[in-house]
Amino acid sequence: MARLDALLGKLQMYRLVSLVLAAIAVVAIVESLVGVLGFPPLALLATLATVLVSCVVANRVMALLFRVRPHTESSIITALLLFFLFFPTTDGQDLLSVALVAAIAVASKYVLAWRRRHIFNPAAVGAVIITLTGLNASVWWVGTPVLLPAVAIGALLVLYRTRQLPMGLTFIALATVVVVIVQSSFGLTVPDALVYAIGSTPLIFLAGFMLSEPLTLPPRLWQRIALAAVVALLFSIPFSAGPLHGSPELALVVGNLLAFLVGQRRGLSLSFERSVELTPSMTEFVFSTKRPVSFRAGQYMELSIPHSGADSSGTRRVFSIASAPSNPHEVRFGVRMGESTSSFKRALASLKPSQSVRANLVAGDFLLPSDPKRPVLLVAGGVGITPFISQLQHDAVEGAERDLVLVYAIRGHEEFAYAEELKRLGIRIVLVAPSEPDVLPEGWSYAGSGRLTSELIEQYVPDVRQRAAFVSGPPRLVGAVRSELRRLRVRRVVTDAFSGY
Repeated sequence: MARLDALLGKLQMYRLVSLVLAAIAVVAIVESLVGVLGFPPLALLATLATVLVSCVVANRVMALLFRVRPHTESSIITALLLFFLFFPTTDGQDLLSVALVAAIAVASKYVLAWRRRHIFNPAAVGAVIITLTGLNASVWWVGTPVLLPAVAIGALLVLYRTRQLPMGLTFIALATVVVVIVQSSFGLTVPDALVYAIGSTPLIFLAGFMLSEPLTLPPRLWQRIALAAVVALLFSIPFSAGPLHGSPELALVVGNLLAFLVGQRRGLSLSFERSVELTPSMTEFVFSTKRPVSFRAGQYMELSIPHSGADSSGTRRVFSIASAPSNPHEVRFGVRMGESTSSFKRALASLKPSQSVRANLVAGDFLLPSDPKRPVLLVAGGVGITPFISQLQHDAVEGAERDLVLVYAIRGHEEFAYAEELKRLGIRIVLVAPSEPDVLPEGWSYAGSGRLTSELIEQYVPDVRQRAAFVSGPPRLVGAVRSELRRLRVRRVVTDAFSGY
């Protein structure tokens, strides 16, 4: 798992989704060429070209009208989703209606938005609108047994990368059970109904690539689980009310609306204030905002910095918030820069004072126990210290006294970020570093330079099994420490809600 975390962490979420959807499209075209998939290859290619051109062009036109920079990769993802929703064809009139769907879907991101944040999944709302007009209707042909292996693998990768597996599996399990019950009531045997649910409906595709869109999800895990259950029931139970009838896209649109009502309802404009070098490889970026930012200590924020020559990291990135909620008009992020940085980080580093960036998302469940009497173990590697700084500062402001130990692994003493802040807070720290410091503050211990093994953790934190453990840092470290803590039978191990540092 640690290797998978490290591999997927190299790709930002939007790039991963576009690559996986493109791979499934290639599989579909190949299966069509060999006669496995029941659509002519030319129909697939014509439909794919139509949605791609229509989405990209519509996105640029809408961006001009609304005076914002277009996010091309987002429009490509919308196009690929629509490709799997509508019947492949070479008929000119049908292609025209598909192009119209694509344009409506992209336009919905700009029009059906609240304070510059879109409310609905564009592909789903486009399908709902075009169905209500009677010009076309989605068929979700992606829900076919021959594409199931590719769809299932792709959905698993996306859900794992976005840390939405609990939500996705909740939707898949509940939707499968309800579809089986409904189809059994229509006369199918249970095995046949199960095969139909998994192989001939788009429930896995919907869970992996559409329900999981971060900007249309509520911020907390329990809210996402509840949302998955609601969408699963709407997806699985047939109903009709006037022009509306049960469909995957309608189920998702209703779910998007519910998520909007309970989540952050607007994007945020952040003004860059300054940057501070924390260590030779880590910089803190400080932003201010006129509107107060509502977040909980330990959560993360997605920043959007459109820039030319964007590489695989894209124009959006998520970072743990290093500041405490007590100052809602200031947001700080500790960012590892390194020698070879992404185009996004270079754009971040080149920001000028008062320059604005967009924050699209505040979310996360990396939260310390609400009961301050519960003993806690924090394990940080390098830049993984940032969410803990927010939590520790928040506890200090609130006067919360916890039985807390921080195990902090760094590559060298020069890489000790927030050292003075941690000294001021009086935190008990177990330091893992290449060499022992000349002077250790009171309450600090040096644990050597080795790996964070279960033996090392138990030696310096003997009561580790009675503590709730929180691990933050590079994907390999997070995965390795999680395994060591489970070997110690630590009952609760919480890791950061995203990978890629």
